[in-house]
Amino acid sequence: MDRSPSPAPVLAVAIDEKKAALEHPHPSRSTLKNIVLIGTVTLAQILTIGNTTVVSIALPTIGKDLNIVESKLQWMVSAFALSSGCLLLFLGRAADLYGRKKAFILGCACMGIFGLGCGFAQDEITIDVLRALQGIGPAAAIPAALGILAHTFPPSHLRSIAFATFAAGAPVGGAVGNIIGGVLTQLTAQSWRSTFWFLTGLSFLCCVGAWFSIEPDEPYHSEDRRLDWIGAFLITAGLTFIIFVLSDGSIAPGGWSTPYIIAILVLGILLTGCFIVWEYFLDKIHSEPGSPRNRWWTPHPLMPLSIWARAHGKLAALFTIAFLEWSSFTLLTFYMQLYYQEYKGYSPILTMIRLIPMFVTGVLCNVFIALVVGRVPIVFLVVIGTAATAGASLLFALIDPNAIYWAFGFPAAIICVVGADFVFASGTLFVAKSCLPHEQSVGGAIFQTVVQLGTSFGLAISSVVFNTTLATKTAELDASGAGTPAEAQLAAYQGAFWTGVAFGLAGSLLAVLFLRGVGVVGHTETKEHADEETQSETTVHESS
Repeated sequence: MDRSPSPAPVLAVAIDEKKAALEHPHPSRSTLKNIVLIGTVTLAQILTIGNTTVVSIALPTIGKDLNIVESKLQWMVSAFALSSGCLLLFLGRAADLYGRKKAFILGCACMGIFGLGCGFAQDEITIDVLRALQGIGPAAAIPAALGILAHTFPPSHLRSIAFATFAAGAPVGGAVGNIIGGVLTQLTAQSWRSTFWFLTGLSFLCCVGAWFSIEPDEPYHSEDRRLDWIGAFLITAGLTFIIFVLSDGSIAPGGWSTPYIIAILVLGILLTGCFIVWEYFLDKIHSEPGSPRNRWWTPHPLMPLSIWARAHGKLAALFTIAFLEWSSFTLLTFYMQLYYQEYKGYSPILTMIRLIPMFVTGVLCNVFIALVVGRVPIVFLVVIGTAATAGASLLFALIDPNAIYWAFGFPAAIICVVGADFVFASGTLFVAKSCLPHEQSVGGAIFQTVVQLGTSFGLAISSVVFNTTLATKTAELDASGAGTPAEAQLAAYQGAFWTGVAFGLAGSLLAVLFLRGVGVVGHTETKEHADEETQSETTVHESS
C-alpha cells in the first residue's frame, strides 16, 4: 500500500486561502502608510545587520575598555547571531499564529532595550549576555516583517519594490553600521557606547512606525493554535551547539580537537537530526486522514518539511545558495575590516571611509533590482550576484599591499554588495511566491536562519584557514630566516579571502544547475489574471 502523504489537504488549503484572498481583497491603504511601512521594515533590517557591523568595527576599542582578550572578542558578534539564528523558526511560527504586528514591535523593542543595556556594560560577561538577549529581537521582527509585506502587498509591481527595498536593508545596514561604528567610536566621548545608544533610538523609531503603518493583526485562523515546543527545543538546542562550535572551535584550548568541542558538535548534529525526523513525523500525521493529530504532542510542525520541496525543490536550492552567499559575503567584509585596521594600521574612520562605496552601491543595486526583478529571470540575478561576491574576494586574495586603494580595495567595495543585494531581494520574493499564506513568516524564518548559519559557518571556516595559514607561513619564515611576520599575516588574510572565492563560486554553480526554469519572481498581477495565478499556485504546491 502506498503510504506517501496525500497532497489533497495541502491543495485544499492553497485553493481555499486563494479564494478567501480574492473574496476579501486587501484593504485600501494610503500612499503615506505604504511608504512608512516599507521604510519601517527596511529600517528593522538595517538595524539587524548594523548591530553586527557596528560591533565588528569597534571590537578593538571595546576589548581595550573592558579588558577582553582578543580570542574572546568574536563572542560579541557570535552571541547575537547565535540567539537570532536559533530562534528564527520558533518565533516565525509564533508570529504567524498570534500576530505579526505584535511580534515585529516586540522584536524591535527587544533590540532597543538590550542594546541600551550593552551601552552601559562594564565587563565581558555582561555584554556577551546582553548581546545574546538582543539577538532575540531580529529573530522575532524579521520573519514577521516578511509575512507583513507578503500579506499587505498582493502580487504586483509594488510588492516587488517593497521586497527589494527591504532587501536593501541587509547590505546598506552593513555599510551604515561601519559608518556609524567608525565615526562614533573614534569621535565621541562615550566611544563605542554611543553606537549602541544611537541604534536604540532607531529601534524606538521602528516601534512607532510599525504602530502607525501596519494593519491590526489578523493571525492565521486555525483551530489548532498549538506550538511545536518539542521541535522548538530540538532545533534551538541543536543549532545552539553547532553555532557554538563554529564560533568557539578555533579558539578552544586544544583547537578543533578539544574533547568538549567534539562532544558538543556531535550532540548538536544529533539533536538537529532528531528535529528533522520529528518534523517529518508531524508533517506525515497532519497530511494523512485518520491520523491522531489532536493529541497534545502532535501540533502542526514548526517547519513543515514540505516547504523545502516547493517549486520542485528549487526553493531548497535557493536556501543553500543563500547559505553560501552569506558565508562568502560575511567573511569578506569581516576580513576587509581586519586587513585595514590590523595589517595596514588604519584608524576606524579611515577604515570606514574605504568601505563607503559599499553603501552607495547597495542603494543603487536595490534601485536597479526593484526595476528589473519583474523582468529578469532569477537565475541571472543570482549567478551575477554570487559571482560578484566571489570577484570581490578574489581582488583581496590577489591584493598588492603597496598598490593604491583604487586598484584593489575600491572595485572590491563596489561589487561585494551586489551578491547580497541580488540574492536577498530575489530570494525573499521567491520565498513569498512559493510558500502558502500561513507559511510566509516561517518561510522567511528559514531563509534568515540559513543566512545566520552561513554567517557563522563562513567566519568559522575562514578562521581555520587564516590560523592554519598563519602558523604554516610563520614556521616557513622562521625556518628560512628570511621574511617578516607581516608577510605571514598577509598570506593568512589572502587564504581567508580565497575561502570566500570558493563559497561564492559554489553558489554560482548551484544557481546555474538548479534555478534554470524558475523564471521571473517579481511580477505584476492584474485582476483578470487571478485565475491564472490560482492555477499556478496550485501547480507549485502540487509538486510538494
